[in-house]
Amino acid sequence: MIRTRFAPSPTGYLHIGGARTALFSWAFARRHGGKFILRIEDTDLERSTAQSTQAILDGMAWLGLDYDEGPFYQMQRLARYHEAAEQLLRAGNAYYCYASREELDAMREQQRAAGLKPRYDGRWRDSTQTPPAGVKPVVRLKNPLDGTVTFNDLVKGEITVANGELDDLVLLRGDGVPTYNFGVVIDDLDMNITHVIRGDDHVNNTPRQVNILKALDAPLPQYAHVPMILGADGERLSKRHGAVSVVQYRDDGYLPEALVNYLARLGWSHGDEELFSREQLVEWFDLASINCSPAKFNPEKLQWINQQYLKSADDTRLAKLVTPFLEADGCVVVAGEDRSNPLDLPKVTNLLKERVSTVAELADAAVYFFRPLEPAEELKQQYFTAEAKPALVDLVERFAVIEWESHAIHDAIKTAATAHGMKMPKVAMPLRVMVTGEAQTPSINAVLELLGREETLKRMNERLAGFPASPP
Repeated sequence: MIRTRFAPSPTGYLHIGGARTALFSWAFARRHGGKFILRIEDTDLERSTAQSTQAILDGMAWLGLDYDEGPFYQMQRLARYHEAAEQLLRAGNAYYCYASREELDAMREQQRAAGLKPRYDGRWRDSTQTPPAGVKPVVRLKNPLDGTVTFNDLVKGEITVANGELDDLVLLRGDGVPTYNFGVVIDDLDMNITHVIRGDDHVNNTPRQVNILKALDAPLPQYAHVPMILGADGERLSKRHGAVSVVQYRDDGYLPEALVNYLARLGWSHGDEELFSREQLVEWFDLASINCSPAKFNPEKLQWINQQYLKSADDTRLAKLVTPFLEADGCVVVAGEDRSNPLDLPKVTNLLKERVSTVAELADAAVYFFRPLEPAEELKQQYFTAEAKPALVDLVERFAVIEWESHAIHDAIKTAATAHGMKMPKVAMPLRVMVTGEAQTPSINAVLELLGREETLKRMNERLAGFPASPP
C-alpha cells in the first residue's frame, strides 16, 4: 500500500511551500488508495512552539488535507531513536564522538584556511583514546569512505553522490535528541513510508539518509523532490512575494478550494487544465507530471482563480463566510426589529459575487446594504442637483405605492424620468449615489429590491434634504 507523509517543523506557520508539499503527498496517497500520515518534527527545542503546531493543523484542516494517521510527535519517540542508535553502535556502523564545539570550530577554520571544504575529519571514528571525563558524546554514523550512493528520484531521475563527499553525520546529539536526518529516517522506516515527497531543498540530505537506512539493513522508500517555489522576480519565495501563512489567505477572504487548485498548479499540470475540483486532482495526480524547474508564485493568478470559484460558490455558504468581515466593519448583519424588510444576505452575495475577487472584497461591496455610505463630495456636486430633484421627489411618491420588485422599480424610475423630460440615467445615477453612496453598483433596481422599500425611502428622503432647491 502507498504510504506518504507530511512532516513539518512547528517553528512557524504553514507556508505556501509546505502546503504544496502536503497537497502533493495527500493527492498521491488518495490517488492510489493509500494512507497519508502527519508527523510533527518538533526536535528544534528552541524554536518549536505549540502555537506553530496549531497553525499547521489549522492550515491543513482549512485546506481539507485530512490525514489517516497522526499527528505523531518526534519528541514523544526519543526512546525509539536511542534504540536505533544502539543498533548501529552494536553493528559497528556508528560511534561516539567526544569532540567539543571548540575543537570542531577550530578544525573547520583550519580546513577553510587550507582551501578545503569544512567537514568532520573522523577523529573519533576508530579512536582508541580514553574518552574525556564529563563530556556527553554525540553518536555519529560511520559513513562509507569510498564508493557511491545512488537513488532514483521520481522527479529528477537518477542521482549519484560519492561517499567521499559525505562526512560522518551526527545521529544523536549530546542531549539525546536526534538530528533531522536521523529522526526522519527512523520515522519513515517505522511508519512504513513508501514515497517521500518533499521539496528539493532536501536533495542533499537524501544520500545521507540512504546510507543510514543501508546501515540499518532497512528497505528504501522512493523519493520525489519537487522544485522550489520562486517569486515572480525569480528570487526565493518570501513574505514580500505574498508567501504568508496559509490561514492568512483564509483571513484575507480566499476560498480553500481555490488555493488548493492554485497550489496544485505550482509545479504540476494536467494538460492545459487551469480549474479543476479536488476530486479531479485526485483522479489526475501523478508524480511524472511534476515539473523539474522551479514554479513561480503569481498572486494575480491566485486571485483570478479565487474569483472563478467565488462566482460559482453557494450563496448561503458565501453569506456565512462574509458575515465576520461585515461585522468587523461595524455592520449589524442580523437585522433588528426596526427593519421591516430584513436583508436576504445570500441574495446580496449572489448579486455582488461576480464583481469581486475575494470574500473580503465581497464584504466591502456589501457594506452599503447595512448602512448608508457618505458619497464623495465630487459625486454630490455631480449628481445632487436642482435639476434632478423634482424627478427624485416624484420617484419617492411612486416608490411608496408600487409592488416592491425589480421590474416595478425599474419601470418607476423610467416613468419618473420620462415625466420630467429626462433620460433614465439622469435619474438612476443620482438615485444610486443617494442610496448607496457609490457611483458603481449592480443594477440599481436589483440593489433597491434587496435593500427594501422602507430603507430606500428613508435614505432618499435624508439625501433630498441636502439637495439645492429646484428651479422655479
